[in-house]
Amino acid sequence: MIDPQSEVPLTPAQAGILARVRWLMIMSGIATFLGIAVVIGVIGYRFFNADGSTKHPEVTVQLPKGARILQTAVSAGRVAVTVDNGGTTEIHIFDLKTLQPTGRLVFGHAP
Repeated sequence: MIDPQSEVPLTPAQAGILARVRWLMIMSGIATFLGIAVVIGVIGYRFFNADGSTKHPEVTVQLPKGARILQTAVSAGRVAVTVDNGGTTEIHIFDLKTLQPTGRLVFGHAP
């Protein structure tokens, strides 16, 4: 068994090296902690901000007989479908994520 009283004191050079090693160990521990925190943060962010990205909705929209699609456009989270319905032009607007109808414009002729 080593007697703590019989230990030889460190020289100033040895004390400096020991202090530098302690400082490097502290920095290594902090870097490891920050790395783990970043990984857990990214996983948490992706988990809580999924917004239903794994769900792919499928919707069938029935057009009246004789109606035809003239044009489609996608912008600002919406899908716009221009339909010719027997001489009347209609624009059907759907939400891009859920594909649920959000609006409809009907252009008719004035008498």
